[in-house]
Amino acid sequence: MVNIKFNRILDIFINDLIPQTRIVVKKGNKIFGAFIIKKSDLSLVITGTNNEISNPLYHGEISALFNFFETKNLNPKDYYFISSHEPCSLCLSAITWSGFDNFYYFFPYADTKSRFNIPHDLNILKEVFYINEGGYKKDNKYWKSFSIIDEIKEFEDPNNPIFIEKIDKIKLLYEELSTEYQNTKVSNNIPLK
Repeated sequence: MVNIKFNRILDIFINDLIPQTRIVVKKGNKIFGAFIIKKSDLSLVITGTNNEISNPLYHGEISALFNFFETKNLNPKDYYFISSHEPCSLCLSAITWSGFDNFYYFFPYADTKSRFNIPHDLNILKEVFYINEGGYKKDNKYWKSFSIIDEIKEFEDPNNPIFIEKIDKIKLLYEELSTEYQNTKVSNNIPLK
């Protein structure tokens, strides 16, 4: 049996977030994005993509948070916050200040650095906060963070062909987006490329 939550999350990556990310990458933005779903029925509430070419603070998670709070009277504790990549220090703080009690991410910092050649998250955590290898406290009084892949490995059959196919597809699509971003980033005005 496939866990409905994780299956739904993977589908939203494939059908909603990645197509929107493709559009912003063509404009010169990074590949990061996020979406918010309702805990009770897993309905997609909002997405957000990176728009650093307009403002270097406009990360994918920040975009999702702005979009979420434009909708009135929503309690963040009723929602799951899902990020394509483990959030940077800016986005960790924004998620905290916004009141979410959780966030899930697909790619960890190590992948952001090695697979996507964007080492800034780990570098900032180390240089500014003295946090090595992204070792922030993943379960604290504000929220708990979860790796989607680790959660699937722990609570699902990681050999289930449905999960394998969707995870592999997401990885491939983000690698394609990363290649496009890396090939065009010299011409954009993002401070930390």
